[in-house]
Amino acid sequence: MKRFLFALALAAGLPLAAQAANFNQVQNDKSAIAFTYQQMGVKVDGKFRKFAAKLNFDPAKPADANATFDVDLASVDAGAPEADDEVAGKPWFNTKAFPTAQFVSTGVKAVGANRYDVTGKLTIKGKTQEIVVPATFNAQGTTGVFDGSFTLRRGDFAIGEGTWAKFDIVANDVLVKFRITATYGK
Repeated sequence: MKRFLFALALAAGLPLAAQAANFNQVQNDKSAIAFTYQQMGVKVDGKFRKFAAKLNFDPAKPADANATFDVDLASVDAGAPEADDEVAGKPWFNTKAFPTAQFVSTGVKAVGANRYDVTGKLTIKGKTQEIVVPATFNAQGTTGVFDGSFTLRRGDFAIGEGTWAKFDIVANDVLVKFRITATYGK
């Protein structure tokens, strides 16, 4: 009987421990930031190989959450070395002058079961826009996975200057997708 009560007490305490979980240790090897756009009507996928992320998320207190992402724009993988060099160049990301893109959250709002709207400032090529990023969060033991996507308009950030400023060859809308895996700590 004592074992049963001990097991019951232990089981009752687990939800409280899970609620106090503060997911703040990003697992870069299990995380990804990717993008999709249209070029001459054809869908093209790419990703970034390097980024640094800091986050602090307690599912019991989403309004207290914060996150910062710094994406190494020169780490772009556009599918071929020539494309990577082109996208890193001055008309596109201009990585020599603007090596990173940054997102800094300014607020997190719960909008449903495991769904959140993350408001923040996205800066690319020295231009900053406030955006709202819808995301889901799923805890799997001591690990939490954040999934989401948002559309950015490359013209808002001068991505594609000169002859590339028009949207007839490369579309204005770019879908950015992410999966961020984090464990919790103190």
